[in-house]
Amino acid sequence: MGNLNKPQIYFPEFTEEWVSNTLGDIARFSKGKGLPKSDISENGVRDCVRYGELYTIYNETIDSVFSKTNINSGDLVLSEANDIIIPASGETQIDIAKASCLLKSGVVIGGDLNIIKTSNNGVFLSYYLNSKKKNDIAQLAQGISIVHLYSGQLSKLQLNLPSLTEQHKLASFFTAIDKKISQLKRKKILLEQYKKGTLQELFSQKIRFRDANGHVYPKWEKKKLSEVLYEHLEINDGNKYSEVFSVAKQKGVINQIEHLGRSYSAKDIAHYKIIRPYDIVYTKSPTSEFPFGIIKQNMTGRTGVVSPLYGVFNPQTIALGFLIHNYFLYWKNAFNYLHPLVQKGAKNTMNINNNTFLNGAKINLPVSEAEQTKIAGFFTAIDDKIYHVQKQIEKAAIWKQGVLQQMLC
Repeated sequence: MGNLNKPQIYFPEFTEEWVSNTLGDIARFSKGKGLPKSDISENGVRDCVRYGELYTIYNETIDSVFSKTNINSGDLVLSEANDIIIPASGETQIDIAKASCLLKSGVVIGGDLNIIKTSNNGVFLSYYLNSKKKNDIAQLAQGISIVHLYSGQLSKLQLNLPSLTEQHKLASFFTAIDKKISQLKRKKILLEQYKKGTLQELFSQKIRFRDANGHVYPKWEKKKLSEVLYEHLEINDGNKYSEVFSVAKQKGVINQIEHLGRSYSAKDIAHYKIIRPYDIVYTKSPTSEFPFGIIKQNMTGRTGVVSPLYGVFNPQTIALGFLIHNYFLYWKNAFNYLHPLVQKGAKNTMNINNNTFLNGAKINLPVSEAEQTKIAGFFTAIDDKIYHVQKQIEKAAIWKQGVLQQMLC
């Protein structure tokens, strides 16, 4: 049996020490079978799990399956409830160390997936493998450009396991934590959906704001951006400002090091453009969600610099800048406005000058500064709620990792 152990924190009713085993001592191993993307169907009759989904969709437990297939071959590998699946290959060693427990029987398991069957609690083991044993599993993987993880290697993985009763209690506790995190994520999604829907109704004028006396504000007018945004070409002469900003699709204008983990700016940033609080910045850099570039407002409260390739604009009013930022926040509006203006090169490079950007189609905007301010205040309050929930999610995730490290050994 080997050495006996106990975690730092444990439920008081469990006093027995944990017992050392190898994964091979408590499990049997097999593999899934190929399930190409062409076999996936929205109207499929069988649930299925594919290799790539372990990285992008699932966490420690799989109780609701994302993909379906109509394949009815006798060759299919079907799950039994409590099966643990781990990728058999991946791009990096640390990525491959990702375990999920299937809570449903009869799910088709695709190729390139290791299947672990055990009489121990599969949910507990998935949490254990993903936290305490993640680095150990990564070290078992072999390869350079593509790394592989074989059952023979997994079988040698050293574990410390509590009694089955304690495993059940720990599994319930860990899933309760994840349920709370999922509820917070759902709350954030609902807030974002509410904001998006309300903005769409606002810009289409299906809803209107009223003043303190209940009167509707003056009719909105269609304006070119050149009427409400003023380009400024200030450069960082003398390196007056040292903070370099990136522009992210989710976080907006953000300190580059905070966003990317390091600086990617030139050594000399004297030619970078200055961006002041509430300025609008247009990146002109395509992403999957924003194929014609990202448009955001500087809400950091700080003055810094951005790439000289970006367009930087000062809004007529802070509130109007906020409205323009939100108009372009959602893909449909950004696409419809920018698509006719942007010329794309052979390598998907973008070509649009600032004058063209400012003089595209007209946008329906409020003319009353009081209404602009009221609208901005309303949506800022929603943004604050979204930000607060996101911080709760981040804190809960950090707390979860700390709990896992202290309650497992």
